[in-house]
Amino acid sequence: MNLDDIKAKAFAMPLTSPSYPKSEFKFVNREFLVITYETDLDALREIVPAPLKVTDPIVKYEFIRMPDSSGFGNYTESGQVIPVELNGQHGSYVHSMYLDDLAPIVAGREIWGFPKKFANPSLSVEKDTLLGVLKYGIVPVAVGTMTYKFKEENIELLTQKLSTEANFLLKIIPHANGHDLSVCQLVRYYLKDVVVKGAWSGDAQLQLFQHALAPVAKLPVKRVISGLHVISDLTLGFGEVVYDYLQDKNIK
Repeated sequence: MNLDDIKAKAFAMPLTSPSYPKSEFKFVNREFLVITYETDLDALREIVPAPLKVTDPIVKYEFIRMPDSSGFGNYTESGQVIPVELNGQHGSYVHSMYLDDLAPIVAGREIWGFPKKFANPSLSVEKDTLLGVLKYGIVPVAVGTMTYKFKEENIELLTQKLSTEANFLLKIIPHANGHDLSVCQLVRYYLKDVVVKGAWSGDAQLQLFQHALAPVAKLPVKRVISGLHVISDLTLGFGEVVYDYLQDKNIK
């Protein structure tokens, strides 16, 4: 393979058999359980990277079932999202993600900078309860429950919010020398083609447990604010760099 061939074919690792396709990633019947809770404001400020600003002591804990994902297949995900602000624009900073499928772990980290680690999340209906569980190995890390389809929510308003809200990520790729950074960027992305098929709110509870490798409990639950259950189709939009830490400047 000559130099031109490498430049033409190189997209993702490994070169001759990439772990994910070079295309948009579409999700059908993607199901969310989102439990919004109040946490410690100082703890949030310690982990949210500048130039993002923490606006409130709020965290959204998510359990997500993705049964039909182009390029990724069938998997489940769980993690924490933090409301933030960048230059007056409100959005969400994705702080932690745990999932059970290699392709979206690799693609998420390499393309956008999603903070993905391998674990064992699940989202299911147990009689009259929507149940989200995250385990790291055999150890429970998070358990969320919500009343099942108690109150319908406004689909149009939710669709607009999901389609317009900015999402932020910290993309980090180390240098081959094992010490320096090759990439350190703040990335912004949006969801596209959002079709909300159903949305419900209800009473919810969330328990977080201490774990060395899945430290979700470092953002402790002071008070559960709300529970939201959503089923939708959507496309995960590609990102743009809004701040380059290695050049120490805003890009957009």
